[in-house]
Amino acid sequence: MFDFAIGFPLIIVLMVIAFLSGIGITTIGPGGIFVTIALYSLTPVSSGTVAGTAHATFIATGIVGSAAYVHSGELKTGEARAMALILSLSCIIGALIGAYVNSFVPRTIFGLLLGIVAMATGITIVYRERRDLSPLYQLNVARREGQVVLGVLGFALGVTSGLLGVGGPVIAVPALILIGVPMLLALAVAQVQSIFIAAFATTGYLIQGNVSVPLAVLVGLPLLAGVVAGWKVAHLINPARLKVVSGIVLIVVGPYLAL
Repeated sequence: MFDFAIGFPLIIVLMVIAFLSGIGITTIGPGGIFVTIALYSLTPVSSGTVAGTAHATFIATGIVGSAAYVHSGELKTGEARAMALILSLSCIIGALIGAYVNSFVPRTIFGLLLGIVAMATGITIVYRERRDLSPLYQLNVARREGQVVLGVLGFALGVTSGLLGVGGPVIAVPALILIGVPMLLALAVAQVQSIFIAAFATTGYLIQGNVSVPLAVLVGLPLLAGVVAGWKVAHLINPARLKVVSGIVLIVVGPYLAL
């Protein structure tokens, strides 16, 4: 079934991490990266298979997460739909480029890049939450300037996510918050974008033969359960507290991945 030996304890660990990661995806955004980290750290598969398998699961989480936020109303406004459309379309080329570049990146360099992204995301979250800083830019999606900013952001997110096998919300949510998008709206829009990033990145990795279906099923099912649970949590708990916890965890695991 698997291309490597896997014991029951490891199966349980991967499933638990996946469930908690799913909660993080729809609650704070940076959740899917923990699936990528777990596959990289706990299994011997190549960096391409890590990224390709992770992206395969993020297609499903994006669909379920988007449906959940449509149900709760965040994606029913014209502003939300415009943001989701611009980000999603602009990330497609970036995701394909990232998946292609991954085939030239050694596993050690992949870990270094993943660690840097983890630390940078965590530091950004914790610093801005602790300082209670105002947005760096106030996005107005109705203006051309705002649309260009979103387009550039979407392309950059696509490249990074496609290369490292991290879901769109991992970087998109902190980035959207930095340009003045409210937390729940950022979470909702990031779910839609993640479908496109994951779908096109997965296509690139499938062409390379770098998607493990057994691993995708193993972590994908608990990941989906976590996504639904996280959506409920996001509407019950102040996400600022969870953002800080997530940021601290990312900062802690970053150096381990980079070494």
